[in-house]
Amino acid sequence: MAQRVKVRVRKKKSKKKKIFKRILVLFLLLIICMGGFAVYKIVNTLQAADKTYDELNRGEKSKLRDAVVDIKKKPFSVLFVGIEDYATNGDHGRSDSLIVATINPQDKTMKMVSIPRDTRVQLAGDTTGNKEKINAAYAKGGKDETIETVEQFLHIPIDKYATVDFDGFKDVIDEMGGIDIDVPFDFNEKSDVKKSKKIYFKKGDMHLNGEEALAYARMRKQDPRGDFGRNDRQKQILRAMIDQMAKPNNIANVDNIAKEVSDHISTNFRITEGLALQQIYGGFKGDDTETLSIKGTDLYLGPNRTYYFEPDPTNLANVQNELRTHLKLPSESSTETDSQTNSTSGETGTSDTSTSPATSSGQ
Repeated sequence: MAQRVKVRVRKKKSKKKKIFKRILVLFLLLIICMGGFAVYKIVNTLQAADKTYDELNRGEKSKLRDAVVDIKKKPFSVLFVGIEDYATNGDHGRSDSLIVATINPQDKTMKMVSIPRDTRVQLAGDTTGNKEKINAAYAKGGKDETIETVEQFLHIPIDKYATVDFDGFKDVIDEMGGIDIDVPFDFNEKSDVKKSKKIYFKKGDMHLNGEEALAYARMRKQDPRGDFGRNDRQKQILRAMIDQMAKPNNIANVDNIAKEVSDHISTNFRITEGLALQQIYGGFKGDDTETLSIKGTDLYLGPNRTYYFEPDPTNLANVQNELRTHLKLPSESSTETDSQTNSTSGETGTSDTSTSPATSSGQ
């Protein structure tokens, strides 16, 4: 009898957790793109939702904080992780994209920086001194190791996180009737739904369904900017989704749309935090968002000439201090950050993570 009660309680908690995720995923999309639209339907649903969230092993407080930060009053950081997880759900894929945002609720400003997935770093907890691609952190230790590695790389605490499986957006985009995208150049990409099918993209305005949008977001090799160009296209899709969600028919359809993505997100945002932040940032404008760039060199190592992105130490130190200043943390001297990136011989070429100026305005 006791066992049956336990099972029922677990099922009830699981159901409430899914309700929470349905609400939060839409809010997280808003935060990612800093777009605003009527959320009255979400607010109504919030009243019946459970205050459940996916907690990190460390608990609420970052190891780099003296106390848990009140994100409604003080500057905080969020790590958005796009998961490259085609076959399974869980912690066995690699992170496809890493975006860190620092947010100041007092002056309603935000700074964003994308970390290239091939960035060469020492993973959190590694004592060998070896360096790997930063996206390996998720494959080895899931969200917890990814967060610790990013904290170690950027020298800032990561207070909140959200992991998103981009596969989940395919059905969402179909449910909302597709999205409008301004394609930057001609290219084609294999479909993830039908491997034998090629999808062709033409420069200019296109209306994409879920299958097409997924291919658009994943293409990398034909983009002259590689991972950096793909990061921009993924942000472009998120922005287009926000614009599409703002349409009256989709606001009315928010329950069905949220249901499609409920199993594709994990976060430690509490419902009350999400609601409070939405109220704070309801009138937030893209002009208040600054996009930072991590510059560096292309590096090829080993007998197989494996590609890595090697950050420039001086530029990285500047980015670290900009983020720390925005979080109201003391700046670090250059000597404290120089050890972050050690050059290794190999064939190199200049690269950076700079995005088009339109990114900061929500494109």
